[in-house]
Amino acid sequence: MKRLSIATTLFMAVTILVGCSSAKKVDTSTASGAFKLGQMYEKDERYDEAISEYSDVKNKFPYSRFAVEAQLKIADLQFKQENYAEAESAYRLFKEFHPNYSKTDYVTYRIGLSIFDQLPPTIDRDLSLAKTAIDSFNEVIKNYPASDYAKKAQKYIAKCKKMLAEKDKYIADYYFGQEKWTSALGRYEDLMRDYPDQGYQVQALYGATVAAYKMKDMERSKSYFKQLLEDFPNSPQLARARKELADGF
Repeated sequence: MKRLSIATTLFMAVTILVGCSSAKKVDTSTASGAFKLGQMYEKDERYDEAISEYSDVKNKFPYSRFAVEAQLKIADLQFKQENYAEAESAYRLFKEFHPNYSKTDYVTYRIGLSIFDQLPPTIDRDLSLAKTAIDSFNEVIKNYPASDYAKKAQKYIAKCKKMLAEKDKYIADYYFGQEKWTSALGRYEDLMRDYPDQGYQVQALYGATVAAYKMKDMERSKSYFKQLLEDFPNSPQLARARKELADGF
């Protein structure tokens, strides 16, 4: 193990030395040379140095065709390093300054993806960014329907909606458990209206039926109970609702 470690260390050292030697041969006084050096650093996974070199291309040669590519490279490398907030900002700036870029579908998609990857891992935290991500993904689908990124955007929209639906149900169930019937009913209604295809309709109908009943809003309770009966006649939620409402209807 020790020998392997030494060999690996030596290999890495030689690689760095070779890379440094090659880098010295690049003429960074030109846009193409500076961009090439950035590519070399990127290939060697020396991302901070690559970003620095691409920044030089952008700043020192702003009218070169390499400046545009360098700006996009910076955004891509921020994303690759999982600096998602920085990547989002970089992609947005790129899109603002280059609205007619040939790969705007890609840039817009990556904005959405950068936002998505900033979302927390659990639904009990703030998921407001999910709606912002959906906006970017929808823009890809609307403006570039034939793009491969439109298909990918659809998948991420589905993921965002699933998370948001789970969040609404989580909050609704919390209010229900606390017997805060008005708040619970509102959340269950939001869940049914905004996310009808996420698989929570039966739970939401049950919750809305009981919450409305507890509020003594019999008209709404009967309406939701009827829908529960029609749409999910064999569900355990219907059986539970019958017991809850046995004395009321």
